[in-house]
Amino acid sequence: MTYELVELKDMMVAGLSARTNNYAPDMGNVIGGLWAQFMGAYSSVLYKANEKTLGIYTEYEGRETEDYSVLAACEVKKTEGQPDGITIKTIPAGTYAKFTAEGEGKEAVAKVWQNLWNMDLSRSFVCDFEEYEKTEEGRCRIHIYIGLKN
Repeated sequence: MTYELVELKDMMVAGLSARTNNYAPDMGNVIGGLWAQFMGAYSSVLYKANEKTLGIYTEYEGRETEDYSVLAACEVKKTEGQPDGITIKTIPAGTYAKFTAEGEGKEAVAKVWQNLWNMDLSRSFVCDFEEYEKTEEGRCRIHIYIGLKN
């Protein structure tokens, strides 16, 4: 599976968060429920930088097999004045491996992650994220950014 190395600057995000791990029996429900809740709250997030939505994985207790925080969010230009209950985070600057998938969001992302777990990437386990955008054809283009050790 191919990817490109990219250098990203800090990115401020606002959204909703939860805690889970990849082996929790309710992981799918936690993440799916978080997205459903976020889509209902999307219009209340202020100062959006663009129309993309982000799935962010951070605060890892170790590797991908341990607990982490997941956020359904969007990039914002400023964080002040966000409504109660909105989580504010910064995606840290650094080197990321950028993968691209197109198609039905959930299935396309699952396929990329399945392949990622079998790759020998020098992951930092600080922050990884998915960036969702609609294409002109009404499909979804997903960029998956995996934080790498420097």
